Amino acid sequence: MEFVNSVFSLIPPLLAIIMVIVTRRVLLSLGIGIFLGALMLQQFDFAGAVAKIFNTVRDIFVAMNESAWEFNTWNLFILLFLLILGIMTAFISMAGGTRAFGNWAIHRVKSRKGAKLLTVFLGLIVFIDDYFNSLAVGQVSRPLTDRHRISRAKLAYFLDSTAAPVCVISPISSWGAYIIGLIGTVLATHQVAEYSAFTGFLYMIPMNLYAVVAILLVIATAWFNINFGLMRSHEDRAVGMDEGLGNEENQDVLTNLPESHQGKVGDLIWPIIALLVGTVGAMVYTGYQAVAATGINVTILAIFENTAVAKSLVYGGLAGLIVTLLVFLPKGFSFKDWMLGFKSGIQSMLPAIYILITAWTITTIISQLETGAYLAGLVQEWNIPLGLLPALVFILAAFMAFSTGTSWGTFGLMLPIAGQIAANTDVSYMLPMLAAVLAGSVLGDHCSPISDTTILSSTGAGCDHMDHVNTQLPYAIIAGAIATIGYLVLGFTGSIILGCAASILLLVVFVWYMKKSVKPIVEGKLAKNG
Repeated sequence: MEFVNSVFSLIPPLLAIIMVIVTRRVLLSLGIGIFLGALMLQQFDFAGAVAKIFNTVRDIFVAMNESAWEFNTWNLFILLFLLILGIMTAFISMAGGTRAFGNWAIHRVKSRKGAKLLTVFLGLIVFIDDYFNSLAVGQVSRPLTDRHRISRAKLAYFLDSTAAPVCVISPISSWGAYIIGLIGTVLATHQVAEYSAFTGFLYMIPMNLYAVVAILLVIATAWFNINFGLMRSHEDRAVGMDEGLGNEENQDVLTNLPESHQGKVGDLIWPIIALLVGTVGAMVYTGYQAVAATGINVTILAIFENTAVAKSLVYGGLAGLIVTLLVFLPKGFSFKDWMLGFKSGIQSMLPAIYILITAWTITTIISQLETGAYLAGLVQEWNIPLGLLPALVFILAAFMAFSTGTSWGTFGLMLPIAGQIAANTDVSYMLPMLAAVLAGSVLGDHCSPISDTTILSSTGAGCDHMDHVNTQLPYAIIAGAIATIGYLVLGFTGSIILGCAASILLLVVFVWYMKKSVKPIVEGKLAKNG
């Protein structure tokens, strides 16, 4: 039986996702999906499946390249960056920086609304990379949101829904550079010369309806205190202090550390600034090196298109760690405390690393089963009215990203297909179709428990991974439904303005309904407890 590039290729990712949601045991569920996928690739040969899994995990760290073994630097650098960030977090906490920042902020940010809006603002302005956004903004915001009894699930939602949606519409980001490169290939293939890849990307920003709606919904959620689904119960319990704010296992690792009473706000701020400046500087440096080696014109876009993101994160992390250790040094801790800080920082990141490795493994297995290729092929087979195409491509890209756990992989597969469909039907739909792919990929990424960005957002917030998935899902689905209607309006009218206006109008109606119909009991509880 043929399992590759067939409907059967959907079984492993869907089984893993369903099991994660039902059992809440992420590693077990992903492991079963990996094993089933490997069995299917090896025609149910048990020994072959075990060997396939071993080789796939090995390739996460090292891979054969031209008859020689080489380190898989992208994955290794991402894992190393997580460890560095965990160590930074531990030492900043021990130095008293986290507590000092919380004390400083709580005297200046007087309300839960202010704490939420500040977190959203930080998420919107840190648009260089989604990994960096989720982890760095989470570390800065967590002391403030904890002090105002904002649940870790709500913080994770803020991080996740201001990371990818901002990066996907920002030309000066790792995402923007990657997407512009793909768009350039699509436009060249179909001989579209009326706009460049960069100009086309800018034109597509208002067409990326899910990103626009998701960002506006995050702002509205923070401003109007909108809580529905499981998020409402998490917020109520956080305010009432009936349960912990986040992942208790990770909290225990760090909260049991000794803490200096001489902590200052700068003990947190300066390491974060060093992390930010170091990362951006490394991205510019590595991008410039790559561009200069090719001999092409050195531009900002070219630099960010060729930057080594994972390596830059490590360089920035090392800069942040060095500054962290410098501010920690005068606090008078013993050598034993230093070792405890390193050990605890590493331990705090191990659950996220385990999940990330299994997510990468199942993504590779799914790629080899050609699940994405099967889904993409359905679009080309169906005879569909032109007006439905943007909405259909949006939904298919969302399902593909949800099933495979990768928005970037969905970009790479679906953008050329969407471009081909537009070129063969009506080339004026080229940019709307490409934008629909980008939007759907981010929606699927937000909904998928096997997405690395979803995993890192829960890590950055210190939130249980499945709590984040289950609480963010209703918000993502609402934004996705609104965007779908917007793409239908855009498809049948051919008007970008009407499609965008319809989406924003529906969002306003939804926010108004939620504000009027749902009693904001969380804020009331806080006032009584305060």
